[in-house]
Amino acid sequence: MKDTPLSNCERDFLLKAIEEKKRLDGRQTYDYRNIKITFGTDYGCCFVDLGKTRVMAQVSCELVAPKENRPNEGILFFNIELSPMASPAFELGRQSELLVKLNRQLERCLRNSKCIDTESLCVVSGEKVWQIRVDVHMLNHDGNLMDAASIAAISALCQFRRPDVGIQGDNVTVYSPEERDPIPLSIYHMPISVSFSFFQQGTYLLVDPCEREERVMDGLLMIAMNKHREICSIQSSGGIMLLKEQVMRCSKIASVKVSEITELISKALENDKSVRKAGGRCGFAETMPRERITALKMDETAVEMTDVTERANDIVQSVEAPLHMVPSPVLPVPGVGQVGQGLQNTWGLEEEDDEEEEDDIHSNEEEEENVTALKEEQRGQQKSRSGEVVEISDSEEEEVVILNPETPGDKNTGSSSHQKGAATCRKKVKK
Repeated sequence: MKDTPLSNCERDFLLKAIEEKKRLDGRQTYDYRNIKITFGTDYGCCFVDLGKTRVMAQVSCELVAPKENRPNEGILFFNIELSPMASPAFELGRQSELLVKLNRQLERCLRNSKCIDTESLCVVSGEKVWQIRVDVHMLNHDGNLMDAASIAAISALCQFRRPDVGIQGDNVTVYSPEERDPIPLSIYHMPISVSFSFFQQGTYLLVDPCEREERVMDGLLMIAMNKHREICSIQSSGGIMLLKEQVMRCSKIASVKVSEITELISKALENDKSVRKAGGRCGFAETMPRERITALKMDETAVEMTDVTERANDIVQSVEAPLHMVPSPVLPVPGVGQVGQGLQNTWGLEEEDDEEEEDDIHSNEEEEENVTALKEEQRGQQKSRSGEVVEISDSEEEEVVILNPETPGDKNTGSSSHQKGAATCRKKVKK
């Protein structure tokens, strides 16, 4: 995945700010970003934070056969990994130009400067020597990867301890840390890389460029130096011509920065040694109670808690009471919510509903009156006909209805007519 290029407006803004001796993060021209060095639980694990740039270095060792031309010297191997986690511009498993340049510069800085006694790594001459491997992983890329990688690598090498070895005849025994104390490496000096970026064809100079400043720079000068002001390596890239005075000026600035960083590394090593000796928490275990497992850091904000109750009371008294309080929801039936039960409706919906209900009642009464009038008319028509018994069946059960009214003087005739009607009903049922 390609990185998003800078627009012309951003480029012009950065160059204009550099001309005015201003930087995006508020630093001065020769200022470094904040450097934080932390060590892991095991020996040889180091994390370095250079601003937002984060690098991890891990040192390991194993017994291997030496090189033929140098049978009495150990082997130093450096490996840098640019993972997509650090930047979307990095591709996994593919060697880019930046990766090759960082690997070569790190080898020149640490191996070619003879900062480590490789002869002390020999176990059996011509047969077995220690191979020290340094793996540098880029966790976050915000510019100046080389400086962060060199600080992490030399710090991890200084803290690393290799197992002790015993030789009895042709047998080589490697002791565990429980059996014998591990042995530190023999380190003569600590070379540290300092990067300088040039703008406008070398007119302007910045120390420790960030990622955006690296995009608009014209050239880069990396000087590896120790605190004794001995230049271990120097490399220029970008295709710009530098004068002798510019290189000398950069070397003087680098000597000051290297002495400060070396002192910082020494203090970090002393603190780690004292904590381990006292049996305190270090590395991953130190982050557990602080809830900083993943990031290993957390910004803390100071909060004043002296007059909390008084301020809270003042705030409560100063706040005006609300004009209308919304009642709490009422649940008349499970799964149904109702708000405002018993309150007066101001939208006029209740009156409309009452009017509609009254209209429905009136219409139903009129329909019932019409039905009763029709029934009475039918009964009157049936009375006007001959005095026969009429049978009306509205359901499955048969009922007999006598339409002729009875008179008190004609009880016998009524009973006889009733019997005749019953007889006719039975005949009909039999049919």
